[in-house]
Amino acid sequence: MTNPGPAPSHGSGPFFLRRGPVIATLLFTAFLLAAIGGLLYLQQWGTFPAPPSALQRPEALAAAHGEELWFDVDGTRVEAWLLPGAASGPAPLLIYTHGNGELIDFWGDRFEPIRAAGIHVLLVEYPGYGRSGGRPTEQRITATLLAAFDRVAADPRVDAKRIIGHGRSLGGGAIAQLAARRPLAALILESTFTSVTDMVRGQGVPAWLIIKRFDTRAVLAGYDGPVLILHGSHDLIVPVANAHALKAVAPNAALHLLDCGHNDCPPQWELVLSFLAGNGVCRGPVGGDHENDIC
Repeated sequence: MTNPGPAPSHGSGPFFLRRGPVIATLLFTAFLLAAIGGLLYLQQWGTFPAPPSALQRPEALAAAHGEELWFDVDGTRVEAWLLPGAASGPAPLLIYTHGNGELIDFWGDRFEPIRAAGIHVLLVEYPGYGRSGGRPTEQRITATLLAAFDRVAADPRVDAKRIIGHGRSLGGGAIAQLAARRPLAALILESTFTSVTDMVRGQGVPAWLIIKRFDTRAVLAGYDGPVLILHGSHDLIVPVANAHALKAVAPNAALHLLDCGHNDCPPQWELVLSFLAGNGVCRGPVGGDHENDIC
């Protein structure tokens, strides 16, 4: 009887079954990379949802009798508006940074009480917003604010020792980064978060994936100037717990809770002027009423 020899090998099954673990690993890796990419994209879009060009109102600059300034940041041009105050000599200047879904165009007519008190106002746009070039990132926004501060501090109309930072919402995180790098005479934080890390981590995103931190709490822990914190007690976007947490790291800060939410809080210019006067940034009232306060 002829020996047929060993039985031929039939392998371990079809190719897709034999390579199953490899394919599964590749598919999982692709899914993971796509998920990370999606989270990073959503973080960028959620942090910086720049308004469409249809909402731009460049004519608001002329209506406010302001001046257009441009700064070079990483090879791109970024815009700012200087709104002169009613002052005859070197005067304080308030640098204002707006929320993430706004433009400087929206704010040209909002600072009349401040300007009437003799304070100049600088509205700084973010890279990638409005007519400004580039792309918004924490680093580029910080670089823009540094360039803006250095420009106005050298302006003979400005008292460089009385430059105030005022930021709203995301702008509070941005202006805090300036306060960490330049000598601001006072800091005003309106509807501001402790950090983007805290806000996003609360949605289940791991901290190592967060690329835009804007750590306001860390800045306040090392800032020794006067601080005014304004926050709506009904804020559902940046909960009021953020204001209390900021106050906790800056015990000498003045905290004022307002009967409003996030985007519906009325201006608190009288409170701001009183805060500035009480901390020596303004030199006090003329005539005994706030309508004649002068800095």
